Amino acid sequence: MNLEKKHLILYSFKRCPYAMRARMALYLSNTSCEHREVSLNDKPSSMLKASSKGTVPVLILNSGEIIDESIDIVNWVLQQNNVFNQSLESSQEIYTEEKIKLFDGDFKFNLDRYKYASRYEDADENEHRELCLQILRDLDRDKNESIWFFDKEVNKIDISILPFIRQFRIANIKWFDELDEIHAIKKWLSVFLQSNLLKNIMIDYEKWAPGSPKVFFPKDQ
Repeated sequence: MNLEKKHLILYSFKRCPYAMRARMALYLSNTSCEHREVSLNDKPSSMLKASSKGTVPVLILNSGEIIDESIDIVNWVLQQNNVFNQSLESSQEIYTEEKIKLFDGDFKFNLDRYKYASRYEDADENEHRELCLQILRDLDRDKNESIWFFDKEVNKIDISILPFIRQFRIANIKWFDELDEIHAIKKWLSVFLQSNLLKNIMIDYEKWAPGSPKVFFPKDQ
């Protein structure tokens, strides 16, 4: 009997910050999965059957269980293999969860209305940019001199919110790079943008369709 070995399946989209977050957790833990790159304008029926939300990432476990929230994917990975082995104080762990909630909520809400103002009725681009910037100002005051947010090693807070700060910069790179404030955040983001971590999760994949050859993430799997 020829039984095909089961493997994780990840529906993803290269530039989505939520999908980036999930891929970083999978990459850092060396968790191999079949990668299915989707077009957000032409979502495959198999993904919609697995998760009617229609958003990426969607991770299908070997058991058939479906995880379709990015932070739940991160937490699942950490339950299998806590790659963030440096000890954080309980206050740092609480801070991490608070900031993830803030970026998934208020920051993302305002980021969308800044970056895509024309899609939202009566959205004031500058107002929403300022609201995002205020969140970054507060974060900047908490950032120390370490390479990553808490230490010299990447942690959960880094992979969870840096993709959103990256998108904030992309909305107007010249304006962001000329900002005469949030110096610690800009330095932190620069480390991320130049990191092998980002390079290795921002791989180009062909759009997936039923019958496509299987491709895996991380790439060296």
